[in-house]
Order: sequence, then C-alpha cells, then structure tokens
Amino acid sequence: MHDDTIRNVLILGAGTMGLQIGLQCATSGFDVIIYDAYDQALEKAERRLQKLAGDLVRKGRAEQEAIDAGLLRIQFSSDPEAAGRKADLISESVPEDPALKQQVFSQFNTICPDHAIFTTNSSTLLPSMIAEATGRPDRFAALHFHDCSITNVVDVMPHPGTSAKTLEAILEFCKDIDQFPIELKKEQHGYVFNTMLMELLGSALNLASIGVAAPEDIDRAWMGIMKTAVGPFGIMDSVGLDTVYKITDYWATKTNDPKRKGNAAYLIEFVEQGSLGIKTGKGFYTYPDPDFLKPEFMEGIR
Repeated sequence: MHDDTIRNVLILGAGTMGLQIGLQCATSGFDVIIYDAYDQALEKAERRLQKLAGDLVRKGRAEQEAIDAGLLRIQFSSDPEAAGRKADLISESVPEDPALKQQVFSQFNTICPDHAIFTTNSSTLLPSMIAEATGRPDRFAALHFHDCSITNVVDVMPHPGTSAKTLEAILEFCKDIDQFPIELKKEQHGYVFNTMLMELLGSALNLASIGVAAPEDIDRAWMGIMKTAVGPFGIMDSVGLDTVYKITDYWATKTNDPKRKGNAAYLIEFVEQGSLGIKTGKGFYTYPDPDFLKPEFMEGIR
C-alpha cells in the first residue's frame, strides 16, 4: 500500500530516463505528469513511451495488465502551472547542467505545494550543488535511477540539509514503485555504481581516443574476460552519447584533465553527426541489431 502523502508524481524532462521513471511510477499506481518545456519533445515522448512499455513487458519487467493501467495514469504537459500544482513528488531528469537544474527547481518551487518533495536524477552532480535553489533544501535529495528495463536498483543520496523525514519518505517511495534503494551515507559524485562505471567508460574512451585499439576490440576485451553481454562502448550507446559527452565535457572543464578533454573531443564528433546511440539508431554500433550481439563478434573467444 502506498503512503497517501505521495499520490501525484511530476517528471521534469521527457527524455529516456524521464519516460522510464514516469512509466515505473504509473505502473505502480501513481498518477504521473511528464513535463517538458518543448511541445515537440513531448510529441516524440508520447510515441517513445509505447515502445518503452512494450520493452518492459517483453523483458518480463512488468505485466501487460499493469502497463495498460499505468499508461492511462500518465499525462503530458508543457504548462508548468498545470503540471506542478498538485505534485507530491518531483523527479527531475533535465540535462546535466547545474545552472539549468537550479533554474528549473526554482521555477517549480513557486508552483508546487509546500509539502512536495523534490528529487534529482542527476548522474554525477551532488544535491548540495542544487539544494538552495530548490527553495526547500530540507525536502530535497538525489533519487537516481538506472535503466528500469534491466534493473530495479536506485541510489538515494541526501545532502547535509535533507531532513530525516524526507529521507524516510523517499526510501518508502522507492519500495512503493518496486525499486531497491541504495542509501548513500555521504555525498559522492556518481553515487556507487556510476562512480565505478565512469572510470570504466573513461578508460575505454581514452584507449580509443589515443588510438590504442578500436572500440569494437576494447569491447571484446571487456566482454571476453568479464563474460558480459555488452562492453563499455555498447553501454555508452545505451546511455546516449550526448549524455556521456555532457558529463565528460563538464568534468573535463571542471578538472582541466587532458585525458577527459581528449575523451570529450572524441565524443563530440559523434554528437555533431547525430550519432547518439540506440535512440538514434547509430552510435558506436548500428541498431536495432548491433554487431556485439551477433555470434561472430566474439568468434574465437572463450
């Protein structure tokens, strides 16, 4: 049974993660509004939502009956006032820019009810970087989702000003939407899994950008030794090369690290070509049938 204090969930950002989070909440019985400032993005999102729903059923992550009921609980809106006035919890998935996130939260602080809890799905930023701009730092924390079609693990990262009551409510909400929360005891860029993942992806990008090996062979090395179904470049295609670029470029600028700068320069060529990975049908691999899923890709490796 749900905690009745959270009934209406507002998703800020109609990208891949926003849609996944919204669908997860809706199939768990919550009313969901997916907000985006751009009507064109919402039009694309409505079409993509059907595919995401089908993927969850196909992968055994949800029952068709729950999906059908959940889709009826989802609305789309580009009107911030209409979207936010009844929100009990916000999940924000706008681009990985702290200034943009601060601006969006500040806007919705004036719209949403005082009791509403604000959460960010940021991949690498700390909640303390955004907290004051929310106007309700005690009711704010990071609630970070991974790919809902393959896992139900989420990260819950409070900042020093997050109240115990807010943390408890978020942890209970995670259980209500069938997600397993990893509670961080202190702030950490990249949470737990992403901290490890970004080291892997950064190392893979560096190897490719300086010409040590081709992306396919770097993936073969990882897949062949670790016995995984996908390698780092396949993972990046799944995440979205625009997202990987934004994160890489942000930290390259912040740290002035030559390796990160080289990685960002390597990625920007794909982004400028519109080759963003699975969502555009082409990245390091071509979809829906990428080479790394074909038997011959790993031929000779055992």
